Amino acid sequence: QVQLVESGGGLVQTGGSLRLSCAASGRTFSSTSMGWFRQAPGKEREFVSALSGNGHTFYADSAKGRFTISRDNTANTVYLQMSSLKPEDTALYYCAAYLRGFYYDFRAYAYWGQGTQVTVSS
Repeated sequence: QVQLVESGGGLVQTGGSLRLSCAASGRTFSSTSMGWFRQAPGKEREFVSALSGNGHTFYADSAKGRFTISRDNTANTVYLQMSSLKPEDTALYYCAAYLRGFYYDFRAYAYWGQGTQVTVSS
C-alpha cells in the first residue's frame, strides 16, 4: 500500500510559478517511478510528467520547457516545479505511483493522491 499526499497548489497569475510536492509513504520510494497528472473541469485526466526510478524524465508537450519533475529520496517526496504558468494549466494536479505500462497512461499507475488545485488567472 502506498499513501500519496500532494501540496503546493494555489492561485497564481499568468507567468507565475508554483512548486507542487507529493509526499509518499508505505513503499520503497527510491525505486518507484512517479508521475504527475492533471484534470481540468469537464476534461479527461491528462499526463503531465513522470520520473522513473532510475532518473529518466518524461514530459507532455504542454509541459516541456516549463515544468521540471524531481525527487528527494531522503524525504520520500517528488516535486513538480512549474513556471511560465498559463490559464490552461488550471486543473487539479495528482501525483501517482507507477506500476506498469506506458508512463503517459493513467492506467499504468496503481496509487493516487487526492490532488492539489492549481488556478492560473489571466
